[in-house]
Amino acid sequence: MQRLRTFLDSHTDNKDVANIIDGLMVSCKDIAYRLNLGSLAGVIGSAEQENVQGECQKLLDVISNDLIKDCLAAMPQVRGLASEEEPDPVACNKDGDYLVLFDPLDGSSNIDVNVTVGTIFSILKAAPGADGASESTYLQAGNQQVAAGYVLYGQSTLLLFSTGNGVHAFTLDPRIGEFVLERENISIPATTSEFAINMSNQRFWLPEMQNYVADLLQGEEGPLGKRYNMRWIASMVAEIHRILTRGGIFMYPYDSRDPSKPGKLRLMYEGNPMSMLVEQAGGKASTAFDDIMAIDPEAIHQRVSVVMGSADEVTTAISYHK
Repeated sequence: MQRLRTFLDSHTDNKDVANIIDGLMVSCKDIAYRLNLGSLAGVIGSAEQENVQGECQKLLDVISNDLIKDCLAAMPQVRGLASEEEPDPVACNKDGDYLVLFDPLDGSSNIDVNVTVGTIFSILKAAPGADGASESTYLQAGNQQVAAGYVLYGQSTLLLFSTGNGVHAFTLDPRIGEFVLERENISIPATTSEFAINMSNQRFWLPEMQNYVADLLQGEEGPLGKRYNMRWIASMVAEIHRILTRGGIFMYPYDSRDPSKPGKLRLMYEGNPMSMLVEQAGGKASTAFDDIMAIDPEAIHQRVSVVMGSADEVTTAISYHK
């Protein structure tokens, strides 16, 4: 039974990154504990305020954000942090070499109904002398990530991460309070018969995406010649975990309701880290037009359209957009 710290020490040459991942799990264990207690811990319900995205925050959004912020700020390796719940980056330690970007509680709208949520994180190298409080310090393409991962809070608490050498899964053993190795070098099947998309937005999609999904729904009688099943959890971390477990394609495409936004999901906190995991597992991640991790970000809260998962199916979806 290999523990996370032992695995990191033997599989990661960069000890600073290993320390950040290991240290971040302290706050994630705390979040898992509070989620398990639910209303008994006073974490259920709305905080009655909006975040920088204009979304109503849940109580545990705020609590999770504060827990992770405090944890990272105490790490000498971390120069600065950026959170989906914070309007601006936060400087930490001026001698730190790394930046951590995170979504403290992805899928938090599901908390009140006890559906799976998660924490997503991305680690970047800070440029020499960079200001941890400056937005420009964080504006690096996803292919510059040195590590990415998520913690899934469900029936069990799981950690999946990559430092650029495959994707590895760990389970939190509550008997010892440690993450222990579950799977190494996860691989996403190239083909799939499952897709995930919010069909209620169909009328707002580009015609190319509407055509692709219409062909999926035709099953064996359609041009794709295969029956598909649809899944939708409304929690990206849960959707991507299913894909890393058994394959599939997840889509949150551009829609026409707000032409100023190229998508709903956040590039730096969701698109980039999840793209790294999917590609490290042999899958593919795209906006339907471009590779997500090749995008040069213009703002830390920039949005992006997402099509990611089993490589062959993502390639097919992209072909509809050419």
